[in-house]
Amino acid sequence: MLIDDITIEISSGAGGRGAVAFNNAKMERGPAGGNGGRGGNVFIEGVSDLSALNRLRFKKKFQAENGQDGRAQFSDGTTGKDFTLQVPVGTVIHNLKTGTKHEVIKVGEKTLWAKGGKGGKGNFLFRSGRNVSPTQFQFGQPGESAKLRLELKMIADVGFVGLPNVGKSSLLNELTASKSKVANYHFTTLEPNLGVYYTLILADIPGLIEGASTGKGLGIKFLKHVERTKILFHFISAEAKDPTRDYKTIRKELGAYEKALLKKPEHLFISKSDVLPAKDLKKLILKLKKLNPKVLLISIYDFDSIEKVKKILNNIMKQK
Repeated sequence: MLIDDITIEISSGAGGRGAVAFNNAKMERGPAGGNGGRGGNVFIEGVSDLSALNRLRFKKKFQAENGQDGRAQFSDGTTGKDFTLQVPVGTVIHNLKTGTKHEVIKVGEKTLWAKGGKGGKGNFLFRSGRNVSPTQFQFGQPGESAKLRLELKMIADVGFVGLPNVGKSSLLNELTASKSKVANYHFTTLEPNLGVYYTLILADIPGLIEGASTGKGLGIKFLKHVERTKILFHFISAEAKDPTRDYKTIRKELGAYEKALLKKPEHLFISKSDVLPAKDLKKLILKLKKLNPKVLLISIYDFDSIEKVKKILNNIMKQK
């Protein structure tokens, strides 16, 4: 199961308390209390692992280490260890407390989300000509806290779109090492399936049914993933009763969600082409070419058609 939207709470470490102590060396009895250590920070770092949010499924509160208290003989407390949370590249971080947001776009990108509290002063820093034996000290400052919503919008090179049961997962399995579940059902899968074809990330986007853009089914949840794909592979089943309507249905939902999606380069695949005789396939191609000139017949049982898909992907790689 791919977690792509989750809310967590983070807290940085509190600063340590300053110490009240006096020098134990002979003839030097002045103040010697060290300062408290700074609390640890909370950072968020981008990684290439698209399933990184899955680790947050059961644990949703994270805290950096507190700073240590100051000690005698001018010894400052140790700084608390920072905590770094890893999220997939493409994650939008929403700070629900401040209303600000930030998108992680690079692997290794590291941003600060909760700053550790400052350590308190020890009594050594309160000494003066009038106060040679100070007993004053400071408590450390509390750390910062935040409630964050982590929303993954996958960055894929190619997005597979289409109504349920049109062969998207089957082709993904054929092209990559993905192990997507495949079955002859007319309801949608519950999570995006990912695969890697050499250097290309392919994403089978589920949830697209009529009414998806208005929240029907899981449409809204997954339409956001289409935003980040560079090229669309649109699947129409050769078994469809009305292929033209199926094509227009998906295009309508894409446009209703975000008009810019309609401007993405698109290849139209007539899947399961092995189920129809050549005569009917020819009519189907002529009909769909009026909607999209880049039409290709495909079947996972037809070696030549799979090679044609690979050729398209290879050209995309060259352009990339």
